[in-house]
Amino acid sequence: MINKPHVDWFALSPTLALIGASGLLLLVSVLAPKRTRKPLAATIAGAAFLTALVFAIALTDKSAHGAAIVADAIFRDRWTGLAQVLIAGCGLVAVLISYGERWREEHVGEYYALLTAAGAGLVFFVSASNLMTLFLGLEWFSIALYVLCAIDIHLVGSLEAGLKYLIIGAIGSATLLFGSALVYGATGSLGFDQIAAGTHAHSGLLVGGLAMVIVGLAFKTSAAPFHMWTPDVYQGAPTPVTAFMAAATKVGALVVTARILVTAFPSEQHLWTWALAGIAIASLVVGNIAALAQRNVKRLLAYSSVSHAGFMLFAIAAANTLGARSLMYYLIPYCAMSLGAFAVVAARERELGAPVTLENLAGFGWDRPFLGVAMWVFMLGFLGFPLTGGFWGKIYVFSAVYQHGWWWLIVVGVVATMVSAVYYLAIVRSMFLRDSVELALAPVGGAPSREVALSIGVAACLVVTVGSFFAVQPLIDAAHAASRALPF
Repeated sequence: MINKPHVDWFALSPTLALIGASGLLLLVSVLAPKRTRKPLAATIAGAAFLTALVFAIALTDKSAHGAAIVADAIFRDRWTGLAQVLIAGCGLVAVLISYGERWREEHVGEYYALLTAAGAGLVFFVSASNLMTLFLGLEWFSIALYVLCAIDIHLVGSLEAGLKYLIIGAIGSATLLFGSALVYGATGSLGFDQIAAGTHAHSGLLVGGLAMVIVGLAFKTSAAPFHMWTPDVYQGAPTPVTAFMAAATKVGALVVTARILVTAFPSEQHLWTWALAGIAIASLVVGNIAALAQRNVKRLLAYSSVSHAGFMLFAIAAANTLGARSLMYYLIPYCAMSLGAFAVVAARERELGAPVTLENLAGFGWDRPFLGVAMWVFMLGFLGFPLTGGFWGKIYVFSAVYQHGWWWLIVVGVVATMVSAVYYLAIVRSMFLRDSVELALAPVGGAPSREVALSIGVAACLVVTVGSFFAVQPLIDAAHAASRALPF
């Protein structure tokens, strides 16, 4: 008689909704008439992410007490649920940003199929409860993103971005896999809980495996010095893909990093807290200094992403409940600001038919007041100004670090924030304090019409960015409920 593991299908519903839509979209790309392929594919992808979002919210409400599903291979708890809500929301906004993108129509069905497949992989990834499902989820969404980065073969740098991401991503995945093998060799277990129970103090094999697991995940968080792929890939990939990567991938990588370190390696906390603190400082230094020299806006935002990875690693390095809460809260406005900023860049790219730089962004705030003001708010949010959720995010992270007793990290964070003001405000200055550039590079026929879908996406990001400042308590309560799933 075959013993079948118990499967909680409802807990798998967000993943199943997205992977089912991915398969359907492959059929659309082959069977749908060319004139209806784009709106049909975008509608199916948007509906899939919306369905996954609804299921994730329902799972979050019903997962007050965590439970393992599929033979203890994945978790079902509020930490997972809230992360899935963020990923599904990022995917939905990415669909809105993508609709107006100018690429070859024959690839549009495959694009949305890969986007939903990447979303399904990320949703699965954040629910992993052992090293095997962790690696499976990582490869699942990574392979889809490799292809997405190179899907627009007519975009300068797209194929290069895909190749670089493939090579460096493969190195990161191999590092994580080898580290997992070392951990298994030291403990004889793959499950996070079992690894903690079987940990042997001062085991060199375990410490080596832990170090490689941290490095593998650091590649996905775009943390320095493992960020080398980030600026080139962010710049070369289609902007909607960059937006999705900057938000959703960072959610998945950081949430999983927090879970695996706290759950599987509590006895090595004295090591990984210092390691993460060092990586966080390196991210702040490299991200902010490199961003000062950038003229390409996508590349500038890539280094900004590296810098913010440092702030969020502060929260994990704090190794306390407040740190877990601050990480979850920080991710909410951060995702909105990243998606919104890249959406504005996408709009400007489509006007100019060329990469967006600080020079050709001049006067954009007056030409497109809504998008210009939105970009201004996103930059202030990244900087941590009041009236945006970025303000409370940084305050919350600094509070967690202070509770841990590392006041010097707060000093580093404050200095890094002051440096970042130079390049964030440079974008605002270019949009509003410089004369408008001629749209000499714009497509024939004049400036393009206003994109409704993209504007809706930007408006949603703007609402979350500002709303997370005023509605901070409900979001903190949600983050607090999620953090209780981790064994502090």
